[in-house]
Amino acid sequence: MDFSDTSEEAAYRAQVCAWLDANAPDRLPRTAPTSEQLRAAKDWQAKKAAAGYAQISWAKEWGGPGGTTMQNVIYNQEEGRRGLATGFFGIGLGMCIPTVIAFADEVTKKRFVGPALRGEEIWCQLFSEPAAGSDLAAVRTSAVPDGDDWVVNGQKIWTSGAHYSDYGIVVTRTNRDAPKHKGLTMFWVDMTSPGIEVRPINQMSGESGFNEVFFTDVRIPDGQRLGAVDNGWKVSLVTLMNERLSIGGGGGGADYARFMELARGQTVGDEPALAHSAFREKIADWYVRTEGMKHTRMRSLTALSRGETPGPESSIGKVVAALQALNVAECAIDMLDAYGIIDDPEISPMRGAFQSLFLGMPGLRIAGGTDEILRNIIAERVLGLPGEIRVDKDVAFKDLPAGR
Repeated sequence: MDFSDTSEEAAYRAQVCAWLDANAPDRLPRTAPTSEQLRAAKDWQAKKAAAGYAQISWAKEWGGPGGTTMQNVIYNQEEGRRGLATGFFGIGLGMCIPTVIAFADEVTKKRFVGPALRGEEIWCQLFSEPAAGSDLAAVRTSAVPDGDDWVVNGQKIWTSGAHYSDYGIVVTRTNRDAPKHKGLTMFWVDMTSPGIEVRPINQMSGESGFNEVFFTDVRIPDGQRLGAVDNGWKVSLVTLMNERLSIGGGGGGADYARFMELARGQTVGDEPALAHSAFREKIADWYVRTEGMKHTRMRSLTALSRGETPGPESSIGKVVAALQALNVAECAIDMLDAYGIIDDPEISPMRGAFQSLFLGMPGLRIAGGTDEILRNIIAERVLGLPGEIRVDKDVAFKDLPAGR
C-alpha cells in the first residue's frame, strides 16, 4: 500500500490544480437545479470535455484523453475539494454510457457518447422498482415483443435525475418461465417516448432528486436492445461494476472536522462543547473510523495505480461513511439545541450543512445498495463467510410468491 502520489501522479495533480484554479466557476448546484443552474452545470461539463478532463480514462475514440484510472481519481479528488462535483452527469457517464459502449451497435455509440461526454444530454438508470431494488433480479416491468418493437409496461422508482434526463437504460422482464436472473433484457430508451410518465418524489429535505417512472405501452424498437434477449442480468452487472470504479472523489462535506469547527463556538451546560466528555469520546470514535476508511480507500487507489480493479472491499466505505455521517449530523443538531431545527442556510450555522446532512443521509443508506446488501457482499466476498441461502435461485419467475 502506497499513500503518496508517484512523481508522475504529483505532476498530473499539479497540472489539474492549475487548470481548475484558472477555469473553475465559483459555485455549482449539486441537486434540484433550476433550468439556469442546470445550464451552468452543462457549461462546466462542456469546458471539462474540451480540456480533456471529462472521463479522463476513456479512450480517445470516445472523446477522452486516454488517461489512466488513477488520473481520473486525482481529478475527481481535486474537483471535489473545490465543491465542483455535481451529480447530474455521474450516472450517465459512470454507468449508462459505459454500458452503451459495451453492448450497443456502432451507430448508437457514435450518436450518444459525445453528447453525453459534453453534458449536452443527461442519462438516468431505470433499475429499482417497488418490489425490486435490494433484490434487483426481482424486476417486474415487462417487455413483450410486438413485430420489430417491444411493448414495455411497469413502474420504476428511486430513479435519480429522471426529471431532467434525456435518455435512460432500463432493465425489463422478458421471460417469466426462466429463473429470475435469466429472464431479463436491457434497453436504452428516449425519456420523451409516448407512455413514459415521470413523477418526482418529494423528500423530507425539501428536494426532489428521485422519481417514480411509469411505463404504459411504451414501444421500444429492438434496435435499442443492449445485449442478448434474456441476458439483461449480465448487462446489469457490467453497469454496476462501472459504478464501483467511480471512487476517489469527495471532500468538503459536513464531516467530523467541520463538527469540531462548529463545536468550538458552542457550550453544553456551563462548559465548552469540546471539553464535554461525551463529545470528546464521539470525536475520537469518528477519527478512528475515518482513518480506517482512509486506509481502505488507499488500498483501492493503490490497486488502481497498479492497473488492477478494486474488489468488493469498496462496499466497506459506503456502509461506514453513511452511518458515521448520520451520527455526526445528529450530534451537531443535538449540540445546537433548539437552533438545531433551523435548516435555513441563511440563518443556521454552517449554512445548514448538518441539517441538510441529517435529512439526506437516510436516502444515501439506500442508494447504490442498502446497508444490508453491502454487508452481505462484505461477509461473503471479502470475509469469505458462507453465502446466504437463496431458495428461489432456480425457480421460474412466474412461480415465485408475489403477495397480493
